[in-house]
Amino acid sequence: MSNDYSQESWVTVKRLMTKDGIIVSFKDNRQYILAKDQYAATKHDNFTAMAIAIRDRLVERWIMTQQRYHRENLKRVYYLSMEFLIGRLLENNILNLGLWDEAREALNAMGLDIETIYNQESDAGLGNGGLGRLAACFLDSMATLEIPAHGYGIRYDYGIFLQRIIDGYQLELPDEWLKLGNPWEFARPEYTVKVRFYGKTHTFHDRQGKLRVIWSDTKDVLAVPYDMPVPGYKNDVINTLRLWSARSAEEFDFEYFNDGDYERAVYDQVFSENISKVLYPNDIIIQGKELRLKQEYFFTAASVSDIIRRFKADNHDLRQLPEKAAIQLNDTHPALAIVELMRILIDEEELDWNAAWDIAVRTFAYTNHTVMPEALENWPVPLFEKLLPRHLQLIYEINHRFLREVANRYPWDGYRLARMSIVEEGNPKHIRMAYLSIVGSHSVNGVSSLHSEIIKTKLFKDFYDLWPEKFNNKTNGITQRRWLRKTNLSLSDLITKTIGDKWITNLGELEKLLPYRDDEAFRAAWERVKADNKKTLADYIFKTAYVHVNPESLFDVHIKRIHEYKRQLLFGLYIISQYLKMKEDPNANVQPRTFIFGGKAAPGYFMAKLIIKFINRIADIINNDKGVKNTLKVVFLENYCVSLAEKIFPGSDLSEQISTAGTEASGTGCMKFMLNGALTIGTLDGANIEIKKAVGDENIFIFGLREEEVQALKNNGYSSAGYVERSPMLREVFQLIQSHFFSPLDPELFDPIIESLLTVDPFMVCADFDAYCATQDNISREYQNKEAWIRKSITNAAMSGRFSSDRTIAEYAREIWDVPYKNNF
Repeated sequence: MSNDYSQESWVTVKRLMTKDGIIVSFKDNRQYILAKDQYAATKHDNFTAMAIAIRDRLVERWIMTQQRYHRENLKRVYYLSMEFLIGRLLENNILNLGLWDEAREALNAMGLDIETIYNQESDAGLGNGGLGRLAACFLDSMATLEIPAHGYGIRYDYGIFLQRIIDGYQLELPDEWLKLGNPWEFARPEYTVKVRFYGKTHTFHDRQGKLRVIWSDTKDVLAVPYDMPVPGYKNDVINTLRLWSARSAEEFDFEYFNDGDYERAVYDQVFSENISKVLYPNDIIIQGKELRLKQEYFFTAASVSDIIRRFKADNHDLRQLPEKAAIQLNDTHPALAIVELMRILIDEEELDWNAAWDIAVRTFAYTNHTVMPEALENWPVPLFEKLLPRHLQLIYEINHRFLREVANRYPWDGYRLARMSIVEEGNPKHIRMAYLSIVGSHSVNGVSSLHSEIIKTKLFKDFYDLWPEKFNNKTNGITQRRWLRKTNLSLSDLITKTIGDKWITNLGELEKLLPYRDDEAFRAAWERVKADNKKTLADYIFKTAYVHVNPESLFDVHIKRIHEYKRQLLFGLYIISQYLKMKEDPNANVQPRTFIFGGKAAPGYFMAKLIIKFINRIADIINNDKGVKNTLKVVFLENYCVSLAEKIFPGSDLSEQISTAGTEASGTGCMKFMLNGALTIGTLDGANIEIKKAVGDENIFIFGLREEEVQALKNNGYSSAGYVERSPMLREVFQLIQSHFFSPLDPELFDPIIESLLTVDPFMVCADFDAYCATQDNISREYQNKEAWIRKSITNAAMSGRFSSDRTIAEYAREIWDVPYKNNF
């Protein structure tokens, strides 16, 4: 114990929200929880001691928050998602507790560097892309708006994978994010839920003559909950993220062990725990599909059981569930929650069908996250019948009653019935999970204005015709607390010094920056911040990718999941065109650029992985060509994740949002770039449309086909060959690739890319190439006028208020969940 405090004052100071309180907690944790002193403690030990010190301060407020929710019997929001891409939590939790300065001062006083401490934390392996990051932003906003809310997901032992780039190829390694423990979680074994799979059903009539079903001979798995606190910003509200971990109901079989069959003795344990082992198993093979469906039912069944348990703690009549619970389905992955609730209400609570269905529909709401029909989840009926026989029966009944309603509304329209059926005919039949989600929810929302129109007029048009009142738009958003206040300290400080700090909870306040575009001193300060951030990013690039880049070049960035529709290929072809210009005319006036890529490809997605190799070969050629010097550099930053994104956004000049129009539901990366003062080059797709509306045509660079033009080309038989023939530059780029310039040792390596673009070109890269290059040429000219560029940068950040997740969540609360919220706007 420190000599500075008595026994009583030690206990008192330990809980204080002060520098001294943090120091006492830190030393106490290091000594009594980790059994280390300052000499034996590793850097990770010091991180853990600090995390527990901050966690202790969260716990006090967490308990009080949950006590209030129970005491006042408040309606809760339950957000079900397969992913929560929460990133690192120490810095974020310090920020939201209002301990930013105190934490830094405490560590400095002990001779510890806070950045070193922060960097010891692993990114939580609980998500992969925009779906999971959106869920994390939503949790932050729900707590900040003081909405009683719980997130539910899976506690994956391993994240999707740790990406390494070896010889230009993506190599997937296990993401052992839990290897050194997770100081933020609390195991809650007392709330373990038994989840059933397989088995058979038996139908009978009870003594009252009611039809009953028993689901028996099941193989059971235990869902063990782990809770993590989710703090709001400086409001003492702490919500909960509950994640389920799979455990075997029978971990060890002594009979097999005694017979010497040691592997079989632990088979049930291994088989069961595979469910929460890894995020997104490869579902190309049938075993992967079965595991994926198991994951979805596992976490939804456990979550629904937990929701009902919590409801019954303060209420008695399940008919009142919709008044006390709003369950939001984050895409179709949790759609089985609808069927599971029906199973419980009918088989266990013995409600009649109509009462149970009314409860379910009024409780559930569904968010759609895709505009591409092929991306909608469909599960083969034989797999469903094997894994969840009772749920298949319920889905058939839901579908039967639904189609009866459709037939009554549209008599003699058999084609409509076939189009709308939850059960898709075929060999084998499939269950359409999006249709199940629509039928079983009272609200269906898209995530951008264009996306919502597409689902109403195309993707789910038949359902919109039937129930127009169900459909609405909720444009996605991001939390400014992580993506500006935490991520870009220098810009955050400049903004706060200029207009105050209300923007941290009301992002619309940033509009007050607009008059400062005319302030020369402010523009100079803004430019210095960007320059410093670019130098920081350049240093990181050299440290991790071993590439020297020019901080004064235009940092042109494309960071997101690798997928053909996101068109990393279009970006790559443009880079080649700039390289060709320089080779053909060494004195050509080419704007110096650093092209930055980041993103993971799904392990089973051949074309996406080949695109990564293609990008890295372009980088190898350009970066090692002395004739190019520092004019062009290409970098692929490996293992893109939240903490890496936080390094990239502040130093970016240009945001690449170039998906084919009509393919991106929303996108939130575009919003993070905008918030940090980057300008956007993009198609009229997803949230780009709303960014354009917010900043005006002169502050964004729009190019390419519109969504209706894309559809017209497809309907008329799109052919890329004509576009290649009419574009001298595109033709020259293809000729260079076909000459094996980028693959001399493996001449056929990139043939699949060329063949796809020249024969199918599913995402119209060739059609948009010339327009894209022309827009990039315009950007090069505009970037030369630094004053005008800085004005545009300020405008983008100032007009980003619409894209706060606080605004999005307020709309959900007001228009879908019917729960009160703190109005910071």
